[in-house]
Amino acid sequence: MGRKFKAGQNAVYPVHGVVEVQGVEEKEILGSRKSFYILNVLESNVKLMVPTDNIESVGLRPVVPRKEVKKILDILKEENGEVPKLGVQSWNKRYKEYADKVKSGDIYEIARVLRDIHHLKKVKNLSFGEKRIMENALSHVVKELSISLTKKEGEVSSQIEEIFS
Repeated sequence: MGRKFKAGQNAVYPVHGVVEVQGVEEKEILGSRKSFYILNVLESNVKLMVPTDNIESVGLRPVVPRKEVKKILDILKEENGEVPKLGVQSWNKRYKEYADKVKSGDIYEIARVLRDIHHLKKVKNLSFGEKRIMENALSHVVKELSISLTKKEGEVSSQIEEIFS
């Protein structure tokens, strides 16, 4: 097992976003004892249990280090982001690609999705699905960066809005 998390530590769990590790509990499952991280999803206050020996496969990872934040902001600032071809068929493919990248929990991919949808917004009205993915991506980026930078979410959100203005 590679990574270990401590009680009180923040981490990122794909799909759910930023979580707080509340501790480790032992449970008996089918006759064998297993250790589980008890996680609290900050966004929704939902409690999750993840086997401690399964964290790599589910993608549980530390919050992006402060020194990496500039790279993420640089991704958002890129003017040459991908503006995909428009059309119904490409919309379905684009939506799936964006959704998969956000679900991956990879902060760099999520930042690229946010940037690309923002560029797309300049050339067309976003569909309901695109708006939802953009809001979801923005929420993930803001929450993770605010924890990494120890700033309020509103400050980070304003900083990102400024990049896109």
